Amino acid sequence: MKYRIGMWAIVGFLVAGGWALYALASKPPVLTSADPILTLVRLTCPIAFFSSHAMSVYLVLLANAATYALVGLAVETFRQGLHRAK
Repeated sequence: MKYRIGMWAIVGFLVAGGWALYALASKPPVLTSADPILTLVRLTCPIAFFSSHAMSVYLVLLANAATYALVGLAVETFRQGLHRAK
């Protein structure tokens, strides 16, 4: 189970890193409220939804990894509970 939760955290880190690379590669202004892709960013990177000010890229990477790890913990615990019930 630890391995799976670690994988969830790695995926969260990579998702946030991908959005950071997208923001760096795009011409400004990028990821503003008028950008239609912002909905996808907010779904896959929840820290972007809850933050109201600029944050360090490193903090966003860590926060997204932690968020995905917590979601992974919930999913894997639920999955094990279903597996035991059978």
